[in-house]
Amino acid sequence: MTSTDPVLQRLRTLSAALPQTNETSSWGHPNFRVGKRTFATFELIGGRSSIAFRLDERDVTLLLRRKQFFSTPYGRGQWVSVWADALVNWHFVADLFERSYRLAALKRVIPKHGETARKL
Repeated sequence: MTSTDPVLQRLRTLSAALPQTNETSSWGHPNFRVGKRTFATFELIGGRSSIAFRLDERDVTLLLRRKQFFSTPYGRGQWVSVWADALVNWHFVADLFERSYRLAALKRVIPKHGETARKL
C-alpha cells in the first residue's frame, strides 16, 4: 500500500473536510481519527484494499446485507468494511465516512460541521 493510492487519497480528502480530524498509522495501515478516536481505516485484507467504518449496530447489520460489504475482522459488531478494489460508490462512502466521524466525535465538535447525517 502506498501513500499515493487513489482510494487513500480520496479518504484523505474526505477527512480534510471534517473538523479536528487527523491521520495516524497503526497496525500497519492508515487510520482516520477525530480527537483520539479512530472512525475509519484504509487497509489491505488478503491483498485487497478496503475501507472500514465504525457505525452503530443497526447500520452494520443493514450494510452486511450488501454484496460489497463484510464484517471487519476486529470490529466486534461495531465496524463494517467495504471492498475498495472494485467499483466504489463515492457518494455512499462519503456518507458512511461522515456517519462514522459523527459517531466517534465529541458532541461539541459536531455542530461545527452542520446538519445530521442522512439515513441509510
